[in-house]
Amino acid sequence: MTATGAENVYTRLGARPVINAGGNTTVWGGSTPSPDVLRAMYEAGNSFVEMEELLETSGARIAELVGAEAAYATAGCYAALVLSTAACISGNDPEKAAQIPDLTGLKSEIVLQQRHRYSYDRAYTIAGSKLVLAGDEDGTTTQQLEDAIGPDTAAVAFLIRADEDDSVVSLEKTVEIAHARGVPVIADAAAQIYPLDFLRRNAQSADLVCFGGKYMGAPHSMGFVCGKQEMIDAVTAHGFIGPTPFGRAMKVDRQEIIGLVAAVEAWVETDHEERLVRYGVRFGAIERAVQGVAGVKETKVVPVSNFVGLMLHVILDTDKLGKSANDVFEELLGGSPRIRTAVEGDDTITVNVHTLNEGEENIIADRLRELLDV
Repeated sequence: MTATGAENVYTRLGARPVINAGGNTTVWGGSTPSPDVLRAMYEAGNSFVEMEELLETSGARIAELVGAEAAYATAGCYAALVLSTAACISGNDPEKAAQIPDLTGLKSEIVLQQRHRYSYDRAYTIAGSKLVLAGDEDGTTTQQLEDAIGPDTAAVAFLIRADEDDSVVSLEKTVEIAHARGVPVIADAAAQIYPLDFLRRNAQSADLVCFGGKYMGAPHSMGFVCGKQEMIDAVTAHGFIGPTPFGRAMKVDRQEIIGLVAAVEAWVETDHEERLVRYGVRFGAIERAVQGVAGVKETKVVPVSNFVGLMLHVILDTDKLGKSANDVFEELLGGSPRIRTAVEGDDTITVNVHTLNEGEENIIADRLRELLDV
């Protein structure tokens, strides 16, 4: 049932709830944990636990699920990247760990391919390190990557993308080149979790691999890093209860950790073909509602190269409608209830259903028909 009624916990504070058909973005709340995840979190809140033991056992369970040697729960994927960077700088040397972020005398460079620059690569510099870029906007050759790795290189970072092309050095080759020089690799696999064999392949691909839990239905604030046991031990030392808690500000609570484990378990046990069928049913409700509406040229369900799998495109007849897709987006967002979609180009509204509460697809369908029937 939709949670966007006339009065709820948000409206009582003066905030406006949103029907989120745009996806798992941080600025719109990140995730919608399932009832099973919420129940597990509620149960966890009924008693205390030794956090060191919980982090160890939860990490072991997550590692088992994804096929890695070890894992550690973090405050989102960004925190996983920050802690991983610190771990690569210090290794399991407590004196080096205590020195961070003063990297005097320590390896302080993180190599990243230029085409992998992205808004979150600052995570690799929070520990006091700096980025060294390999290649240029056109790509990176193996020679350029090799030349970028030097005596001060603490790690090579890699951004995993499902649609990667051959203009960059592949992850497999990056690991080979880095390991030949005794350098570990950190991979950002934030949402690269479907199909399941892709998730497991990614989780086993580098020394440290970082994921965002929200994409699996975990609490918004959760993520994890998995990889080699000795590297996870170094990450743990930098964690919020570690002996030199560089990551103290990245604290997570016991309920969140249990929610993360429950969500990862559910994700790897889900029948994803059936999941996509369910999405199709919800897309169908919207498509039927706008069929024959003057302002709509066509609707189509399209495959997408991320964990969602499918997305609905509502393609507008902007000439008849007299407004662009962005105009419609703003009208949806400004209405009551607020509906958040996304746009592609000037004429396409895109709709995700995996972040919707039950029945919210019908509210979206009615609102789109109202706005597009000219």
